[in-house]
Amino acid sequence: MKIVMAIIKPFKLDEVRDALTAIGVHGMTVTEVKGYGRQKGHTEIYRGAEYAVSFLPKIKIEVAVASDQVDKTVEAITGSAKTGQIGDGKIFILPLEAAVRIRTGESDVAAL
Repeated sequence: MKIVMAIIKPFKLDEVRDALTAIGVHGMTVTEVKGYGRQKGHTEIYRGAEYAVSFLPKIKIEVAVASDQVDKTVEAITGSAKTGQIGDGKIFILPLEAAVRIRTGESDVAAL
């Protein structure tokens, strides 16, 4: 089992959710986060004054999947979140030792 963590642009969330549902991934955790990558933010003009926006709003999606679904999950996220512009995001894949469904006590892949 793996955790696939993706940092994406906020307006791409619905497209990513639809793409993951289409390949059979049904559960996800979504968190509103702020951060920056290589672009280190940007400057904006508000009421005539220029100011720096150091941390950009992003969405962090975490999905637990079986190891054989990782490639399909990454492809679905990449295909639906890509705009071709700087700041599209990143995907991280982490090992997942165990999972337990609280309601039923099911464990590991059955709990996903």
